[in-house]
Amino acid sequence: MILNTKSLGEIQVNEESIIQFENGIPGFEDLTQFIIVDNPQEDVPFCWLQSVDNTEISFVIINPFVFKKNYDFEIPSSIVEGLEIETPEDVATYVIVVIPEDINKMTANLAAPIIINSKNKKGKQVVLEDNRYHIKHLILDEMKMG
Repeated sequence: MILNTKSLGEIQVNEESIIQFENGIPGFEDLTQFIIVDNPQEDVPFCWLQSVDNTEISFVIINPFVFKKNYDFEIPSSIVEGLEIETPEDVATYVIVVIPEDINKMTANLAAPIIINSKNKKGKQVVLEDNRYHIKHLILDEMKMG
C-alpha cells in the first residue's frame, strides 16, 4: 500500500508492519493504525510514528535508551496482558520527541512511553505513575550527562 504523507511524502507500506493501537494515542483516540518509518540516515536515531488513518499526522519518536541508558520502568500487568507480551524481547519502546526551532531545547516524553509488541504489532502509549520522568525531558542535556 502507498501512503501520501504530509511530512514524509509518498511512502510504501507493508501492511504486515501496521501497528494496531486499540484505543489510539492520547489526544488522537480515533487513530488506531500506525507504522514506524525509519530514518534513511542510519546514524540518526530519530524515526517517525506515522498514522495510516490520517496521513497528515506523524510523530517524531526515538528509542529512549539511546539517550537515557538508565531509563527504567515497570510495564503495568494490564498493558502486558492487553498487548499479549510474552517475553521482554517482544517489547519495543519509543518516546515522542518535540523538536522546537531551537534544537537544543528538543524534548522527549519519558512519562508516557510507547510500548509495542513487535511480534503481534499491538501498541499503546502508557502514562507512567513515576515522578522520575517528565513529559518534557531535555534530550541533549541527558546525552551530555550520558
